[in-house]
Amino acid sequence: MLKCRILNGPFAFIIRKCILSLSIMINGFFFGSCFIILSSPWHIMADDDFSTADAGASTTFPMQCSALRKNGFVMLKGRPCKIVEMTTSKTGKHGHAKVHLTGLDIFTQKKYEDICPSTHNMDVPNVIRKDYQAIDVSDGFLSLMDDNGETREDLKVPEGDLGKEIIKKISNGELFMVSVLKAVDEEQIVGTKNMTS
Repeated sequence: MLKCRILNGPFAFIIRKCILSLSIMINGFFFGSCFIILSSPWHIMADDDFSTADAGASTTFPMQCSALRKNGFVMLKGRPCKIVEMTTSKTGKHGHAKVHLTGLDIFTQKKYEDICPSTHNMDVPNVIRKDYQAIDVSDGFLSLMDDNGETREDLKVPEGDLGKEIIKKISNGELFMVSVLKAVDEEQIVGTKNMTS
């Protein structure tokens, strides 16, 4: 797009010098007393496509160690865990009380432990629990439906007794819900419950 501004008057020389020094940045030139812009290097925001951007939500958030509570969640050794035991030692000669945390991985039930000064921050995972109606099972994957009628078929039948229970209920034609936990970009079915009508 070509734009032309007539530069006349007592300050025209100073304005021309300023624009000339910026002309490299804005891709333009002088033609007589007109400054012609060939193209703008800046994009117009309306032309950008943001349809695939996420909300920017973090998978964890910091919390002071002394503010953590039993049955809450915390990241231990890089894994999302539910706190099952928490003890605090007295303030030592270096000035910090220590908190000893014991937690179970919310997906594998493996036990993790960590010790942290009570005034330091620890990462807490954003844990989301959602219930789905179990519809069918195919090739080891469950077909699930949420409250809005949207279906998904990307979750595997869990290992062990829970997986056997789900397959048995589906083969018997029972109506039931499965609870899905999501934390730190992992998702897994963690339980079942009967549907109430």
